[in-house]
Amino acid sequence: MYAIEIFYSEEDEGFIAVVPELPGCSAFGETEERALQEVKIAMKLWLETAKEIGRSIPVPQKRSLIASLA
Repeated sequence: MYAIEIFYSEEDEGFIAVVPELPGCSAFGETEERALQEVKIAMKLWLETAKEIGRSIPVPQKRSLIASLA
């Protein structure tokens, strides 16, 4: 399970979700919920593509629930 960060972008007028441990893995949504749904799809595709091309897949870092909510 990878950490997901979601923040509001005034420039984009919506929410951006990123997976810091997977370089370039991000998604946009008009709501936080939509951004989360989209980044889960992006994460799945990122991992599938990495496997197909032989790219190393980072091991998820263990983070406490409190740290991920901060």
